[in-house]
Amino acid sequence: MTLIDDSRPIFVQIAERIENDIIEGGMPEESQVPSTNQFAAFYQINPATAAKGVNLLVDQGILYKKRGIGMFVATGARAQLMEKRREQFFEQYVVTMIREAEKLGITSEQLMDMIRRGDGGK
Repeated sequence: MTLIDDSRPIFVQIAERIENDIIEGGMPEESQVPSTNQFAAFYQINPATAAKGVNLLVDQGILYKKRGIGMFVATGARAQLMEKRREQFFEQYVVTMIREAEKLGITSEQLMDMIRRGDGGK
């Protein structure tokens, strides 16, 4: 698997891939994550770039280091990431959708009808 989004820094993409694995359950809390050298080899990038992505998550408290052993997923990391992603979803999609609806003269009721139609009326 290669990193494909040339518009964003590779280290950010590495951090997001790790986040996705945690959210999706591929990296459970308290499990060891691959080393920066493993990430570098897998994605064919410089180990320093991989380390920068991992350290971004360390700084956020998502990963932590066990001296001499490696990096691990912190307890509570999944919940923390889910909350972060929900907030990003709200900002990127909901707020943007509401602003566009207002520009187009779509009422709240019409917007809710569109959302219901989009999810099959669930």
